[in-house]
Amino acid sequence: MSWGPERGSAVGPGVGPGPGPEGGSGSGSAGPPVVSKVELRLSCRHLLDRDPLNKSDPSVLLLLQSQRHWVEVDRTEVIKSNLHPVFSKVFTLDYYFEEVQKLRFEVYDIHSHCSIGSQDDDFLGGVECTLGQIVAQKKMTKSLFLKFGKPAGKSTITVTAEEISGKNGYVELSFQARKLDDKDLFSKSDPFLEIYRINDDQSEQLVYRTEVVKNNLSPVWDPFKVSLNSLCSCEERRMLKCLVWDYDSRGKHDFIGEFYTTFEEMQQAIGESKAQWDCVNPKYRTKKRNYKNSGTVILSDLKVHRVYSFLDYIMGGCQIHFTVAIDFTASNGDPRNSCSLHYINPYQPNEYLKALIAVGEICQDYDSDKKFSALGFGARIPPNYEVSHDFAINFDPEDDECEGIQGVVESYQSCLPRIQLYGPTNVAPIITKVAQVAAAEENTNEASQYYILLILTDGVVTDMADTREAIVRASHLPMSIIIVGVGNADFTDMQILDGDDGVLRSPKGEPVLRDIVQFVPFRDFKSASPTALAKCVLAEVPKQVVEYYSHKELPPRCPTADSPDPTIGPSQ
Repeated sequence: MSWGPERGSAVGPGVGPGPGPEGGSGSGSAGPPVVSKVELRLSCRHLLDRDPLNKSDPSVLLLLQSQRHWVEVDRTEVIKSNLHPVFSKVFTLDYYFEEVQKLRFEVYDIHSHCSIGSQDDDFLGGVECTLGQIVAQKKMTKSLFLKFGKPAGKSTITVTAEEISGKNGYVELSFQARKLDDKDLFSKSDPFLEIYRINDDQSEQLVYRTEVVKNNLSPVWDPFKVSLNSLCSCEERRMLKCLVWDYDSRGKHDFIGEFYTTFEEMQQAIGESKAQWDCVNPKYRTKKRNYKNSGTVILSDLKVHRVYSFLDYIMGGCQIHFTVAIDFTASNGDPRNSCSLHYINPYQPNEYLKALIAVGEICQDYDSDKKFSALGFGARIPPNYEVSHDFAINFDPEDDECEGIQGVVESYQSCLPRIQLYGPTNVAPIITKVAQVAAAEENTNEASQYYILLILTDGVVTDMADTREAIVRASHLPMSIIIVGVGNADFTDMQILDGDDGVLRSPKGEPVLRDIVQFVPFRDFKSASPTALAKCVLAEVPKQVVEYYSHKELPPRCPTADSPDPTIGPSQ
């Protein structure tokens, strides 16, 4: 937990690339789509001193209220012997405008090596607020309180919020140093590096603090990742202040030296193999006549990774191909009967058509040729009236595409009198058929085609094991699956496929690579507008598209002119 004294026990991991701006931590229809991600940075002042021989060793727990219970989200590093800690750990949270997200920060003086907040640790104070309050203020300072509302002296916590924009990315940096000053009498210095961003008001914001390298005047620090927004507010010429310290277990670190640079200078320097800076102690420069430096700091590697958004891929020419699969099993009822789910009412579309039109009208905007594959399953089809679980509803086995959503509607209506509703409800063949098309796209190594399969069904899946296997295979492909339950059947199995209650696995135990299934019962939207249904079932798609192409490390085909290169640096 502590950021010293051993290598690898870093102050905090900094900021990594994360699921992406479009990402969300949840799945299914339980929550709205992610508006944005927010980074929180913490510092405290005037903490209570609970140690008899030294100062407190503080750490902060972040908790989120969920269904009236507080759930731990993350925790900072432990900073030794410090009553005014500035934590380098960055908390990244999904921010929802539509929700009240209650947070609680708890500060502890750490004694236990097991878990923070145990009986061995001293509670230094806590505070509750909402994420909306923090975001609205950008920088919020609140007093800490002990149990029963008792003030924790003058103790305060400051939380700074920064939004991660859609055009953000992250940078991976590798630093080392040479011939640093030796600050220890009986051993060598234990150096660590801090990077601060200089804000517009000249205040300094800690960006990252490395691990401590013991007994070494030429340390090689571990590579770390930090968002461009955190590093320089996405402004490459913003000044950065870098400090090198000799670690002291009592918190009284010895200053070795500093240097100033910019992200722009870092990129240019590493491209010219001149990425090193004199580590200067200003006091020595003033007092010592022949003083040059207290060592040099070297940037040995720099990689910039672009974090692309859903719109980046769409505007780069990625096409969304829409396939609809309709359940024609006998449980739907005879289409000639007005009680049937497939009954064609001349005055009002049935639930199958309502769901098809609501989702299809949105998807068609992302498909340039406006042609949609339309399939059926669970029916006996002409001419031999054998049961099929993946037939074209236009009865053209060579071309199952229809012209626009209206073409799908017309093919659906015309096929009903020609087929015999039968069964069982086998879904795996449909998923496999679309997956075979998506697999061909995967081999192109381009972000050009993504596939959405809309399954409209009224009943319980009978080939559950095969369906789970097919979904696990499809999770590796550019593909998402939307299931709309029509009618009033028991859709428990569909919730399992959705993965809301845990990671979906194949019968052999292999987990899905990505959560690609979204299930919604149509009955929940009977009294709502069609747009409400479409918004719910398509809420996960942007995240799923970004997750797939990010996993494959594929940038958009044609990034916009003002987008930075996806990679910078000699190692790319």
